[in-house]
Amino acid sequence: MYKLFYSPGSAAIAPHAALEETGAPFELVRVDMQAGGHKRPEYLALNPHGRVPTLVVDGAPVYEAAAICMLLAERHPEAGLAPRPGTRARALYLQWLVYLTNTPQERFLQWFHPDWFLDDKAVEPMLKAGAEKRIHGMFDRIEAHLVSGGPWLAGDAFSVADIYLAMLVRWSRGMARPVWDRPAVRRCADLVAARPAFQRMLEAEGIEWPY
Repeated sequence: MYKLFYSPGSAAIAPHAALEETGAPFELVRVDMQAGGHKRPEYLALNPHGRVPTLVVDGAPVYEAAAICMLLAERHPEAGLAPRPGTRARALYLQWLVYLTNTPQERFLQWFHPDWFLDDKAVEPMLKAGAEKRIHGMFDRIEAHLVSGGPWLAGDAFSVADIYLAMLVRWSRGMARPVWDRPAVRRCADLVAARPAFQRMLEAEGIEWPY
């Protein structure tokens, strides 16, 4: 059995939904980040970065949301979370999942938590505004890719990269212009959100699809 340490609505969304897709048994352990649960010694022993999610696999912890998603796709090929190795779809899946985690996701962190990056509160609004502008540029490029090569990031093949995209789409709900204000991005995210596994994840975390 897997054990997923999560906080509702966090970067655990994608690994949680991926676990639901696999059908494998797993235990959810909620980390109360408001109370500093992610900084307690017992949690830091699992994830020294003090972030969620963490997945315990065969008794050993694995962290970083995208890495967990890739691992689950590898361990459960029957779940169809990744295209077959050697295919063009596989290359696109890897490309876009890595892009989502190391480019838009980082900007979302700056948008949500400018205080994590700056010591001067007076300039935090500038970082937040700059992050939002860059996020929109990134999603314009994702939109262009989905228009020409969708409906999924890997073309005709659904993958855990699409779950990751849906997670980031939800994160934009507080922006003046959410990133789902792009037809192809919204279509991809809605296809993910309609999947029974994603619906089970939303219910278990007590969160809602934002529109």
